[in-house]
Amino acid sequence: MIKSLPKSKVYDSGFKIYIILFYIFLFAPLIITCVLAFNDSDFPTLPWNGFSLDWFFANTEKRVGLFYDSANLKSIWISIQTAFFVSILALTVGTMGAFLFEQEDFRFKKGLYFLALSPLVIPGVILGISLLLATNSSGAFIEETFGLDFEVLRPSFWLVIVGQFAFVSTFVLLVVSARLKKFDKSLEEAALNLGANRFEVIKLITLPFLRPALIGAAAVAFLMSFENFNTTMFLIGSDTTLPINLYLQVRDGSTPIINSISFLLIVLTSIMAILNLVFTKKEKH
Repeated sequence: MIKSLPKSKVYDSGFKIYIILFYIFLFAPLIITCVLAFNDSDFPTLPWNGFSLDWFFANTEKRVGLFYDSANLKSIWISIQTAFFVSILALTVGTMGAFLFEQEDFRFKKGLYFLALSPLVIPGVILGISLLLATNSSGAFIEETFGLDFEVLRPSFWLVIVGQFAFVSTFVLLVVSARLKKFDKSLEEAALNLGANRFEVIKLITLPFLRPALIGAAAVAFLMSFENFNTTMFLIGSDTTLPINLYLQVRDGSTPIINSISFLLIVLTSIMAILNLVFTKKEKH
């Protein structure tokens, strides 16, 4: 819409109503979930029965709060560990891939770049099933032929990391590549002409320029891994991640402890988003 053109009151009113309804649709479920985390009720739904912190700190026969629920705390810790390893691997490989695809004389660049982005269009369910069948078949063959048993080739913690890494690294590749395209390569050439080696150029010039993208990519990778369900569902072993654990609780019926977990996740992810925004702005200045 051109700003200089006159706008009717109907348009202005309709636009404002649309914005209000959009944000209500977006945030109302989150707000209701956060409110119900403090509801003094044995069920994770309305009506409101009064304010209570039981679903965080209670430790009685009738109610067990989040901080005393060993099963949920364990699943949170497993999700944190999984997200940590996935984000480290994805950040390393994705950044190296971004450097690789920025090389002008790289043969088969377009074809390999298309293959690198293919996990984006493959549904997580298909990716999980394919990886499960491939690793199970490989594991069975190796065990029958050589008598060796590798944990990573059967549903386990490490197979979940491999499965999530397969598509999370693609997002890191895109984020870092977008930043790298804005880099002035004459800075590298000047440093090389002044006697710096290739490692020093990357360490002192290129990586500092990429720092905002690296921080953002790491945060995205961590959050994507932490909340992943589709791929993880097929690769998980005996130790369940938080999304899988919450799904099992919702399916079988649970207490408002689900709301308390959701409240903490909303708060923590919001803090991470704000910190990422602050650090990004500081880097720009």
